[in-house]
Amino acid sequence: MSIDFVVHDADDSVGVVVVEGIKAGQTLTGWVMHQDQTVTFAVSNDIPIGHKLATRDLAEGDTVIKYGVDIGRVVKPIKQGEHLHVHNVKTKRW
Repeated sequence: MSIDFVVHDADDSVGVVVVEGIKAGQTLTGWVMHQDQTVTFAVSNDIPIGHKLATRDLAEGDTVIKYGVDIGRVVKPIKQGEHLHVHNVKTKRW
């Protein structure tokens, strides 16, 4: 089985793409490391390697968790499989 993205823990709300060339509409397989499980779903956007994708629907104001750490808040609703980046997530630091 080929892994397209990794997620540290099932409680994380994002995964990180680990392969080149992810295109909108593809069905990806992710590995949830802590629980040693796989998840599969379609992506809505092209997503570059090293970028994040939502592993579940997120509403405006939700906290984004990556590797068990709060990395920011959602500023625009994000659906499972969408690219998660500066256009829809902002830091809480300032």
